[in-house]
Amino acid sequence: MTRIVVTGAAGFIGSNIIKGLNARGIDDIIAVDDLKQGDKFRNLAGLRIADYVDADIFYEAFAGGSYGQIEAVFHEGACSDTMELDGKYMMANNYTLSCQLFHACQKRGARLLYASSAATYGGSDTFREEPAFELPLNVYGYSKLLFDQRMRRECGSDFQRTKAGKTNQVVGFRYFNVYGPHEQHKGRMASVAYHQFHQFHAEGKVKLFGDYGGYAAGGQMRDFVYIDDVVAVNLWFFDHPGESGIYNLGTGQAQPFNDVALTVVNTLREQRGESALSLQQAAADGLIEYIAFPEALRGKYQSYTQADLSALRSTGCQHAFANVQSGVRAYVQALTASR
Repeated sequence: MTRIVVTGAAGFIGSNIIKGLNARGIDDIIAVDDLKQGDKFRNLAGLRIADYVDADIFYEAFAGGSYGQIEAVFHEGACSDTMELDGKYMMANNYTLSCQLFHACQKRGARLLYASSAATYGGSDTFREEPAFELPLNVYGYSKLLFDQRMRRECGSDFQRTKAGKTNQVVGFRYFNVYGPHEQHKGRMASVAYHQFHQFHAEGKVKLFGDYGGYAAGGQMRDFVYIDDVVAVNLWFFDHPGESGIYNLGTGQAQPFNDVALTVVNTLREQRGESALSLQQAAADGLIEYIAFPEALRGKYQSYTQADLSALRSTGCQHAFANVQSGVRAYVQALTASR
């Protein structure tokens, strides 16, 4: 039987990966997390796992062989707060611990599929998995980049298309703006769609940043990727153990924040039996409100991201991604159903 480890298991992406594995009939899963934030248990409550192990215990025990033969580790555990300024904490969690896990996986014959981040690109305007375009704007992005660089060094210069030899499968996923169910515990780091859903219910409107970085109000553009698509690509690589490398995981299509806001508003209006509005109508009616760009984010904010999917597609992964209009609509419907 296939035994899997998922770190960050009670988190957003980790819990959805377990859901995806469960859908395949895989439930011999060791869930690893830190439940100091106790309400994260809700993300695990409806899932089938074999065991739960606290993160403080797991890594050393795994390196010592405590859990038997592990097929693969989906490593989603990390500090994902891009506003966290404690670099010592960030590097310990996102870099040092990941390096230890990599070596343990190699020793134990386990494959490693891990969470990198589009934050590794930071101030770049090109989002391709090459060192020339990796310019992180914060210590979170740097911690993720340093581990990617370490994997390139450990796995060899041909890491991107390793077929056999130097290491077991190692795949890093540079997640772009992921949204979807099971992110409610993330607070300020939850997606724009999540916050706007609750804003609309509380205030009858949604809020977006005003003009910044040469973009009109609400016009800053990101590559928004639905959680179901993130899970599908993770599982594609799980099915293809000969493919290693660092890959962007986004849709390949940037869309403005205005698209997210309008989809939230119109999906909620639809649920009330009301007609869809244009962006101009929604703004004129006060359903979308633009606020001044925060001083704290100036110089640390990506106004545009769009995943280059050339490397991903070169592996043969042809997954079709949802756009904002369909993904956010599905998410709003899920949020409504869970209220």
